[in-house]
Amino acid sequence: MPQLKTAYLSLGSNLGDKPNFLQHALFALQEKAGDIARISPVYESSSWGFEAENFLNCCISLQTELPPQELLATILEIESSLDRKRSKEEGYISRTIDIDILYYDKDTVVAENLVIPHPELPYRKFVLRPLADVAPQFYHPVLNKDSRNLVQECRDKGTLEKTTYRLFKDRKALFSHLGFIAVEGNIGAGKTTLAHKIAADFNAKLVLERFADNPFLPKFYEDQNRYAFPLEMSFLADRYQQFTDDTSQYDLFKSFMVSDYDIYKSLIFAQVTLQKEEFGLYRKLFNLMYKEVKKPKIYVYLYQTTERLLENIRKRGRDYEQNIEAEYLDKINQGYIEFIRGYPQQNSLILDVTALDFVAKEADYETIISAVQRFATAKLF
Repeated sequence: MPQLKTAYLSLGSNLGDKPNFLQHALFALQEKAGDIARISPVYESSSWGFEAENFLNCCISLQTELPPQELLATILEIESSLDRKRSKEEGYISRTIDIDILYYDKDTVVAENLVIPHPELPYRKFVLRPLADVAPQFYHPVLNKDSRNLVQECRDKGTLEKTTYRLFKDRKALFSHLGFIAVEGNIGAGKTTLAHKIAADFNAKLVLERFADNPFLPKFYEDQNRYAFPLEMSFLADRYQQFTDDTSQYDLFKSFMVSDYDIYKSLIFAQVTLQKEEFGLYRKLFNLMYKEVKKPKIYVYLYQTTERLLENIRKRGRDYEQNIEAEYLDKINQGYIEFIRGYPQQNSLILDVTALDFVAKEADYETIISAVQRFATAKLF
């Protein structure tokens, strides 16, 4: 059985979506190189050795069975997959990702393509500071000084500031820190399907809307004017009761919550279906309730064209939905967009999934999950 070793790696990026490149690199290292034990805070530093955009840097400790040369080969493969360009000319250039092996346990390696400990380590504060966060008492096997002493003795005068970015070793860890995601969209947009997939893949408690049990719904689609108010009031009462119950009860075996609706949809639909006087009364009651409910950390809105929505509705074959008109769907979509614009403090992510089939095509599902990941990294971590 291969012996487990602890490698210490430095990661940096100063090109493109820097936090996301760092995050993707960690995901890849966790998948291909070993198990990430510790991740330092993310620091911003001035470019070292050339004029360019500031870098984001971090360090990790990695439990790995790969020997040094295999680990290097894996790192180069990961860098290439993240669009790292290498110049044949001498000198430094900007890069989407840069991953260096600093230490490999207490081993020393001297080869044409790899030197461990990293020869520039004692001179780079942007490496030493995050290294000291993950391995403060690890001793340099040649200099016989620990990370804290190396930081104190380093003469690097470049700027270095700790940022608020937070990185995770895998997507499950990232999603577990989101707490609560609401997936919303028009009728037939695919919100329930996506919520099911996220819950299954990332160990989330699933909160689903109980729309099929509402006795007014089939009647509403037959005669909207007559049944609009009792329908919306019954939806509001049911959603409020269910939403508060489900979002206040934590499941110890689940990492976070994902729902296929947000209670604010009650107001959006009511504004479309109710008369002015009815909506005024409805809104007063809704505002009292909305103050008390849990708000999602990320509000994902799945947009699809009206034509695609009608196609989806026909395919799923619910009898009471077959008479839904395009104009009604247009009004619902407009209501969602106005809500999102009216609440800029809410972390809303609009995804156009018209051309995606995230059920049949794994690549389309990956597109959505990657978008949520990028949004979370930029907005929350």
